[in-house]
Amino acid sequence: MEKQELKDFITNEIRTFGRRHGKKLSNRKQWLMDNLLPKIAPKSDDFSEKPAILEIGFGNGEHLRDLALSNPDKIIVGAEPFTNGVAALMSSITNESDNILYDEYKNIRVHPDDVRLLLKDFESAQFDEIWVLHPDPWPKARHEKRRLLNHDFLNLLSKHIQNGGKIVIGTDHWEYYDWIVEQLKQTNLKILSTDLDIIKTRYQLKNKAGTFAPKYLILSNN
Repeated sequence: MEKQELKDFITNEIRTFGRRHGKKLSNRKQWLMDNLLPKIAPKSDDFSEKPAILEIGFGNGEHLRDLALSNPDKIIVGAEPFTNGVAALMSSITNESDNILYDEYKNIRVHPDDVRLLLKDFESAQFDEIWVLHPDPWPKARHEKRRLLNHDFLNLLSKHIQNGGKIVIGTDHWEYYDWIVEQLKQTNLKILSTDLDIIKTRYQLKNKAGTFAPKYLILSNN
């Protein structure tokens, strides 16, 4: 049994993301994955010492870096199972000459795997904000069960939001957006707003769904 299949079996979770690996990493990126990544993995103390923000599926990390710069007094946790995306983030937050982490990004923590494993490991973790931007829409009917933002997962996220906190969801796949709104009816989450001015990520610029603009949901458990 492959490593990921084993994890899926252990957690009894359906895989909600696509591939894990892309092209071979450069020597520098591989060094960062082997040496720096373990040092910035989330730890229990991170959730007790400072407020925290979680981004699920951060891609190449454009928005995660923006969160770190905009919230220097908070821990910024990113969960991303795609190895090349994690490596791209690691490269962008370190000095190319010596691989040292830039000071302005020392509040970043990285979980290079399924976010559900992170939430299982840190069951008491609470976040001021949880961001889910452009998750895989799995548009084919036979793949609908792989969609991350089903009501069970949304209910799980609601348990990890501080009072007064928020969950921000963005997708350019409008059918998926409508599907998420239906899923919300089976949760205690409420829609606070659908208006958000957000930086453009590489995924958003690709506009894979061919729609005019992304749609957003800002949710609260209050």
